[in-house]
Amino acid sequence: MGLIRVTDSIAIDEREIEESFVLASGPGGQNVNKVATAVQLRFDARRSPSLPNDVAVRLMKLAGSRLTQDGVLVIVARSERSQLRNREEALGRLVELIRQALVPPTVRRATRPTKASKERRLEAKDRRSTVKRARRITPED
Repeated sequence: MGLIRVTDSIAIDEREIEESFVLASGPGGQNVNKVATAVQLRFDARRSPSLPNDVAVRLMKLAGSRLTQDGVLVIVARSERSQLRNREEALGRLVELIRQALVPPTVRRATRPTKASKERRLEAKDRRSTVKRARRITPED
């Protein structure tokens, strides 16, 4: 068993990934009925010793519906006709997700509107209000 390189600093031990092969639907002719080509890859993001805690947290957030309640990321690949290609695709998707999770989100810094921008906004409101006032029909008594 080897290591799966994600970046220079992060690698995942293959033993952390659990793979199961199942029958896939879709194209493949008679082969589809007898060969389990679809792969279901399971990776325990919550308990992985390979990932720093902040990366694991972001990975679980990115995973969305692909995450089980106990923090296991499930990736299913069934688009290819060969088991090997589906396995490579699933691994590739896992690595890509982890790479996305590596990037910390940029923190939004609260800023105040400038005096000029406040004035522009109020002037625009004034103009609009004048236009609408001019359109009004006053009931005649």
